[in-house]
This record gives sequence, C-alpha cells and structure tokens, in this order.
Amino acid sequence: PKRLLDIYDRPALIHCLGKEIPDDDISVAIIGARDCSDYGKYVAKELGTFLGKNGVTVVSGMARGIDGISQEAALNAGGYSIGVLGSGVDICYPKSNRELYDKLLSQGTILSEYDDTYPAIPSNFPRRNRIVSGLSDMIVVIEARVKSGTLITVDLGLEQGKEIYVVPGRITDRLSDGCNNLIKQGANILLSPEQLLDEIVELKKNTDLETYKKHIEDVRKNRKNNVATLSQDMDNTNKKAQKELKSKPYVFKDVYALLDINPKSIQDICMELKDKYSYAEISHTLMELSLMDLATQVSSGSFKTK
Repeated sequence: PKRLLDIYDRPALIHCLGKEIPDDDISVAIIGARDCSDYGKYVAKELGTFLGKNGVTVVSGMARGIDGISQEAALNAGGYSIGVLGSGVDICYPKSNRELYDKLLSQGTILSEYDDTYPAIPSNFPRRNRIVSGLSDMIVVIEARVKSGTLITVDLGLEQGKEIYVVPGRITDRLSDGCNNLIKQGANILLSPEQLLDEIVELKKNTDLETYKKHIEDVRKNRKNNVATLSQDMDNTNKKAQKELKSKPYVFKDVYALLDINPKSIQDICMELKDKYSYAEISHTLMELSLMDLATQVSSGSFKTK
C-alpha cells in the first residue's frame, strides 16, 4: 500500500487476504484495551458503526476488546475494515475472533508482514503496530492503562505525523489512566463521532490529494441524509423509554433515570435514591425493566441500560 512506502522500517512484503486495499480511502485506526469496560465496548461499537456507515475505513489489529469490537461494528454497518495481524494471514488470532476474521475475508482485508502460517508470538505485536498507524489518517484511543501496548501505536503514529484523538474516561478508572495522560500531554479530545468526521473532512480539505475530494463530498451527503447519529439514537431510546414508563409507578421512572452504560448494583441504586424504596421494590423494578427491554442484567444484582 502507498501509505506504507514512507514509514520508518517499512515491511519488505505484505501478505493479504480479502479485498485489495484502496489507496484513496479515508481511514481511522481505533485501538484500546483488550479487557475493556462496558463503557469502552459501547464507545467502540458506536464509533465503529458511525464510521462504517459514513464510508470511513476502520483499521485495527483484530485483537480482543476495543480493536475487534470497532472493526466488527464497522463491517456490520456495511463499511470496510482492515485487520493487521501479528501472525500469518492464515492464522486467526485470537481464535475467539473467528467470526470477525471471516467477515474481514468477505467484506474487508486481512494483512500481515509475516509468512502465511507464521504463529502469533508476543514479539510480533509491537512491530505490527507501525503498520496499523501507517495505514491510518488518524488514530483514536478508547481506554488504555498507563503501561499499555496501545501506547506503542500512539508513539509510532506520532513519529509518522498522525493526529491522535482520545476518548476521555473517569479519573477513578485505571483503564482510562493512559487516555487521560495523553490528553494532559496535548492529544485531541474526542467527544463525539460527528466531531471526528468534521476533523477528517477539514484535514483532507487542506491537502493536495485530489483523490479525496469526491469521497469527502459523498461522506458529507451520507452524514446529512442517511446516518442516524449517536445523539439521535440516544434520543430515540429515551423517547421509547418515556412512552413505556408513562403508565408505570414512579419507582420505574426513578430507577430507570439512574441507569447508564456502566453497571450499577441494587445497593448502589438504593443509596442514590436515599432509601426512597425498599431493596425488594428496586430489585423487582429492575427485573421488570429488563423484561421491557429497557435494562440489562450484567451479573447477579448488577444492571445497566439496554
């Protein structure tokens, strides 16, 4: 691929399966923690879906967690994705991502600098990160610890002159320490998928690459006419909830108002409501909300929004 011609220590040979890599597509690398939180999973899925619908290529390492979730979301939205492996292209690693591997074969591209059946060994993964960043116009980080392989990709991207965007997290979450430190050091803060698309359009408008112009216009049309944005999705969900809760007792509305994408225990909700309702009432309400498809039970006694 042309994008890799000028990177430091460029690979001598690339093995590919799936579609031919287009040289003129806008592409974004989405990277992050393997053992991500529900918050990280949610953001990765929404961002991958948004980019896929808008014709933006999602590049990542097909790893468990943020990488794989964002790539699968892009493909499910009808988009295109590139998976850069730390093994040969005939090796599906991790095995748990077999479904994603098969989707990439039919809808996207799988590539590697290693021979087809070369095994996945730890030393391969830091090296493959220079290809992930090299194939991308921008890099988005969703959840990373202070000492994380994700930050290797960030460093390589900076060396290659790539813009880094970071999804902020709570200061109490160790999975967000790496992200928040990057923001402290001057990385761009990503607050919405729409913001990223605006940044992509502006970046490409200021280059001499004529091949991007038509694609940018198509992206704008898609965004204006076809894409249900994250904010619209959330608004639709809230309207649906309010309609279904209209005839329910107040406890349903009070409990639902406290739920979000981060799981909460029944005890947490009791405390936040200052014992306005009994433990049994709240427990029963949460089970009813789950049956109404407005909540999800994550584990025993722990719930979040659908």
